[in-house]
Amino acid sequence: MTEPIRPPYAGGSVTYGGTQPKPDHSEPVGGRVSAVRPDSPAWDAGLEPGMIVTEVAGEPLTDMIGWLWGADAEEVDLTVFDPRDATYAACTLERLPGEDWGVEFDGAVFDGMRTCVNGCVFCFMTMLPEHMRTSLYIRDDDYRLSFLQGNFVTLTNLTDEDIDRIITCQLSPMNVSLHAVSADVRRRLMGKHAARGLEALERLVAAGIEIHAQIVLCPGLNDCEELERTLRYVEERPEITSLGIVPLGYTKFQKRFSSSYSDDAAAARRVIEQVRPYQERARARFGRTVFQLSDEFYLDAGITVPPAAWYDGYPQYYDGIGMIRSYLDDSASALHEEAARIERIGHELASRSLTLTVVSGEAARETIAGFVEHEPLCGRVVAIKNRYFGGNVDVTGLICACDLTEQLEDDLAGVMLFLPDVMFNADGLTLDGYHRDDVLETLERRGAIARVASSLPLDLLDAIEDALGV
Repeated sequence: MTEPIRPPYAGGSVTYGGTQPKPDHSEPVGGRVSAVRPDSPAWDAGLEPGMIVTEVAGEPLTDMIGWLWGADAEEVDLTVFDPRDATYAACTLERLPGEDWGVEFDGAVFDGMRTCVNGCVFCFMTMLPEHMRTSLYIRDDDYRLSFLQGNFVTLTNLTDEDIDRIITCQLSPMNVSLHAVSADVRRRLMGKHAARGLEALERLVAAGIEIHAQIVLCPGLNDCEELERTLRYVEERPEITSLGIVPLGYTKFQKRFSSSYSDDAAAARRVIEQVRPYQERARARFGRTVFQLSDEFYLDAGITVPPAAWYDGYPQYYDGIGMIRSYLDDSASALHEEAARIERIGHELASRSLTLTVVSGEAARETIAGFVEHEPLCGRVVAIKNRYFGGNVDVTGLICACDLTEQLEDDLAGVMLFLPDVMFNADGLTLDGYHRDDVLETLERRGAIARVASSLPLDLLDAIEDALGV
């Protein structure tokens, strides 16, 4: 009988899009100071954690862009609210050329994150089960987070003032969810606000704002002829410096989709062939591929991923584009350059009768195995089938604790086990609400030496040595 782990606290209720809770408006909108470095200009001016900077150079401060823009000087005037006595004060910060102000703020936006008003049929967040953490259902669509953090946005909720600000402040590059260019297809895919997104994109492109665009490719919706139109649209706009094309992903908690490219190797190959002429023309014209297919298409088609040069420096790496190629190259480099180190680690594992075991999602198993199973590590990779979400979900970052503990052996004696760091958030929680420490404790009770680590080759070697104490 598989040993259960402590049930999580889910809390909250399910909401899709709409609004995120706004800041407490019993206090003014502004950047709440989270840290001040001793002896910095901010320290000298008297700023302290908890204070709220409401104005910078006479302008209201609503986000970090306002700070970066308004405080780009050697002297800046601030208005500061102190919540301890509800008073405002003016202060001036002064610094030497090149010196940092020495102040940090809570978050990147201070007036509430803008959330998505669209009804995208492929939205993964609307395919989540109920009773998960409330934060998992928040669909951000905030252009400020696109610039500051690289989030993809649809642009459908932009005002003219927002567009003017992006252009004036040269907030570039922006990551934009494009998906399609025909009005009727965009409406079917994204809902009634779809037209505004394309209008905004046209204005940004005309102003020279660099764009990294994305298509979620849905069989029968925006593929084939519509994909061709979208590829042509991008080809005619050199300001769009990369276009990432990713396949539809879906869970069992919806009824619209029952298949994607993961179920149809021939369809995946057709997409690769359709995009290739655009890639070749872009390389001839710009020396860049521009049109980037996600790793899943190559996996689904049974085709080797392109060489590293094809990925233009990996501008959409965190969208799953180029991860396999990067891992393969890192593995080859590590096996060559760290051969003596790997030999020592392999000998140490063998002398202690320990089996190196690395957990991954099904999609990454073969890639990671090429390194982990190589002699003398002689490890194994356990691919966890995602039964929690179901559908075609097979990526490592969406592994849930319930699947992990159910599918790993009850007897893990003699196993040095590494869980992927990407299955936990910054608070150490899995998507199904279990804490990292509880998961590790459960696995250690089964006899494992259990750790959390990145599966990247050099990171994994560091983690193994740390676990071995060598």
